[in-house]
Amino acid sequence: MNIRLLKHAWLMIALACTADCASADIATAAQPNIVLIVADDLGYTDIGVFGSDIKTPNIDELANQGITFTNFHTASSCAPTRAMLLSGNNNHIAGIGRQSIRRGRITEGLAGYEGHLSDRVAFLPEVLRTAGYKTYMAGKWHLGYEREYAPSKYGFDRSFNLNGGAGNHFDETGIDAHGSEYYEDGQRVPYPVGRYTTSVYTEKLIQYLDEHGDDEGPFFIYAAYTSPHWPLQVPDEDLNLYDGHFDMGYDNYRELRFRALKRSGVIGTGAQLPPRNPALREWNDLNVDEERREARKMELYAAMVENLDRHIGQLVSHLRSSGRYDNTLILFMSDNGADGNDFYQTGRFSEFLQANYNIDFENMGRAGSFITTGPGWAEASSAAHRLYKGFTTQGGIAAPLIIAGPGVVHRGALSGSYITVSDIAPSLLSVAEATYPKSRRPMIGKSLLPLFSDALAEIYDESDYTIFFQHNRAYLRVGDWKLMNVEGPFDESKFGLYNLKNDPAETTDLSLTNPDKRRELIALWRLKRREMGIVLPEDL
Repeated sequence: MNIRLLKHAWLMIALACTADCASADIATAAQPNIVLIVADDLGYTDIGVFGSDIKTPNIDELANQGITFTNFHTASSCAPTRAMLLSGNNNHIAGIGRQSIRRGRITEGLAGYEGHLSDRVAFLPEVLRTAGYKTYMAGKWHLGYEREYAPSKYGFDRSFNLNGGAGNHFDETGIDAHGSEYYEDGQRVPYPVGRYTTSVYTEKLIQYLDEHGDDEGPFFIYAAYTSPHWPLQVPDEDLNLYDGHFDMGYDNYRELRFRALKRSGVIGTGAQLPPRNPALREWNDLNVDEERREARKMELYAAMVENLDRHIGQLVSHLRSSGRYDNTLILFMSDNGADGNDFYQTGRFSEFLQANYNIDFENMGRAGSFITTGPGWAEASSAAHRLYKGFTTQGGIAAPLIIAGPGVVHRGALSGSYITVSDIAPSLLSVAEATYPKSRRPMIGKSLLPLFSDALAEIYDESDYTIFFQHNRAYLRVGDWKLMNVEGPFDESKFGLYNLKNDPAETTDLSLTNPDKRRELIALWRLKRREMGIVLPEDL
């Protein structure tokens, strides 16, 4: 869909508006405002439009007003996804070959592994700013720990951000001795102790909106919420929203979610529930106290999701009340699959977390506790897919995406077209009529604009590929074929071959029955991983 047709679609929508959209500035429809909302570690099935029983009426209303993408793919964890989101490129080209890192690690100075956004590419906010946009963000940055790599360096006019990847939702206690660092417009600021992060980020964005004058042109907002990322914490008034709701256990709940996906049309009626992960303890093997604690984890997670939805509603309501809603394109997405890790019990953060947080049952969900959902509930949230965040299976990289607003012709539509997070930036630059600089490495993402008018369109074909590598796990996708390893240490001999059209749950390795296809994809993997700057452990 070219820009002329897109403008025509916006004009038709504007002419069809009722009195409710009389306040919209139709003359500026060629450059709509843009609001990009990112949930952190939200599972594939965890919103109402995907069949969830967690209350998400505001997110669901966005789906009613636009298109829900059911075949959207991210990176397998948060920092690489955010690099791809803002660059329209592979995370290595953008400088985040692994979760963003502090100085002094072995890969420091290695292209693709800078641990902060690189100068090889131009980033979405800086390009939008050249097209006349004011750019604002609040929430999680995770794309460079040092002050010189703050959001203000990459095109944000105003920003309030958590520098790292996670921390207490009520204060500056972090996941290690560094604590949580907050910055506003590139300057270190104290966090308002006792305030809940989701509320603080929403209020900051509304403040920036209120400061945005009507004569300042369009705006871009990046709402990078840290919910429902662990630690699972909510304000006191939300602690008991889901009491008893998950006593059925994660095994039964996974089956319930799978059936709900079918009813909602997200997956086909002939889809099969993936085999249960044999490494996961069966719910019936847990004792009474273990069941009680496990159910409480999911209660808190659901409360976080409902709280997030409430604040998204607050932000959208402010757009309406300020007369900006009708000329605002809104995107909602998650940054990866649900998280099944438990860093409190194992890993490099565990000693610090155990010394600084209290996980007694009565304290779960409060400011001083550090609770994660764990693998059982993460796999329930993945439901139709294998595994969860951190893995290159569909359970780690399939996520929800909703787009609504000017130019989106279909309302309440589902699109099963294959798309990736790298497609977001080029799409928004097209909408904004912004020109990407020729002096920087070109984006690899594709524009989603054809899907705005035809939800059934396909923008990828059999000649296109997607490649990803992080923490010894890799995949290469070409059409319906996917080359993938699940466990490290990385070794090409561990690559399995899957056909996602016939086997969306990735249950059957076709390497032995399709050796030629496997050899073909391994050759392509070797070529493209060098083009992208992917460095394997053996090369370090």
